[in-house]
Amino acid sequence: MGFIYTLNAIIIITLIGIGLYQLYFYLKLKASAKYITQEELQENMRKGQLIDVREKEEFNRGHILGARSVPYTIARAHKEYLTAIRKDSPVYLYDNKKVFSINMASLLKKEGYTDIYVLKGGYSNWTGKTKKK
Repeated sequence: MGFIYTLNAIIIITLIGIGLYQLYFYLKLKASAKYITQEELQENMRKGQLIDVREKEEFNRGHILGARSVPYTIARAHKEYLTAIRKDSPVYLYDNKKVFSINMASLLKKEGYTDIYVLKGGYSNWTGKTKKK
C-alpha cells in the first residue's frame, strides 16, 4: 500500500512540475513576443526578418525559405551576433518547437527589440517552402 501512495505522489509531483514548466514558458513568451501562425508568417515574412534560432547544423539540413541563421546558443553567449538583427523591423523567430525561440525572444526584448513574433509549432510543423543545403 505504501508503494502505491509513493508512486501516486511521484506522478502528482511530476505533473505539477510539467505544468509549472509550461506556465513558465507561456509567461516568458507573453512578456516578450507574440505567437504567429504559419499563415500569418507567410503573409508578413517579407515585411520583417525571419530568424532560425536552431543550431547551424540543423539549419543546414533544412530551413524555411528566406530565413537567416542566428543560433540562440551562440547569441546568448556572444551578444554581438544580435547586431545582425535590426531593431526597426519585425523579427520572426522559429526553432523546432518553441524553447529556443522563446528564450531568444526574451533575450531580444532585454536588448531593446519590440516587434517580436514566434512561429507556433516551429519548423517541425512548417508546411510551406523550405530550402535544404
